[in-house]
Amino acid sequence: MSTLLRRPFGTHGKVHEITPQSVGWRHVGFSLYRLRAGEDAAEATGANEVILVMVEGKAHIEAAGRDWGVLGERMDVFEKTPPHCLYVPNGQDWRAVAETDCVIAVCAAPGRGGHEARRIGPEGITLTQRGKGANTRWINNIAMEAEDYCDSLLVTEVFTPAGNWSSYPSHRHDEDDFPRITYLEETYYHRLNPADGWAVQRVYTDDGSLDEVMAVRDGDVVCVPRGHHPCGAPYGFELYYLNVMAGPRRNWRFIPAPEVEEIMRRDAV
Repeated sequence: MSTLLRRPFGTHGKVHEITPQSVGWRHVGFSLYRLRAGEDAAEATGANEVILVMVEGKAHIEAAGRDWGVLGERMDVFEKTPPHCLYVPNGQDWRAVAETDCVIAVCAAPGRGGHEARRIGPEGITLTQRGKGANTRWINNIAMEAEDYCDSLLVTEVFTPAGNWSSYPSHRHDEDDFPRITYLEETYYHRLNPADGWAVQRVYTDDGSLDEVMAVRDGDVVCVPRGHHPCGAPYGFELYYLNVMAGPRRNWRFIPAPEVEEIMRRDAV
């Protein structure tokens, strides 16, 4: 199995824990909890800032010395309703107690103390179409560049209809040369509808030194250290993923793969 593809290591409790040390990069961390009603999870953020994303279900959350009440609304991620999220700065603690069975994603990157704890969504998050034809997908921007919520993190949700492509036309963000391109490490947390479905993700560089094609299943995480990284959802299988990006600066600038430049020019008309 590809070292870029991480299967969940359980079905209950913490089922993913991706750290910069485990991947061999510097910025992005990602964890995932699957809790039953009444169970809890708690962590100290340490040197990282985090965004807690209520992927599914509801939880009562305390963080950064405050009681934030019950967060979460959608019980199935494919409802596509805006998520409830919480930003927690570095040097703080958080604790979540599940009100229902729930899935909580913990998106992490280096924090610099530049932002206060805050709720993110569901207000202000609108499901937005991107692309056209078989490249159409739907976006819930949680904390991208336009939202000044974080020091490092860039976080978004993407819903790809069955039979369509996403993170396409192929592009890369693996050089620190702003404004031409920015260096951003990235994780993809994948979900499938129905849950026994599958999708594909390719991660490849122009010179072919990295070229991996992975069959992703419900609950998998793909790590993208460099290169282009398109996804495809076969007919009959709807695809969701939660993207986490971070790098030396909080800007998303990318370069398309040479073979798709003409497609991008054509679609821009």
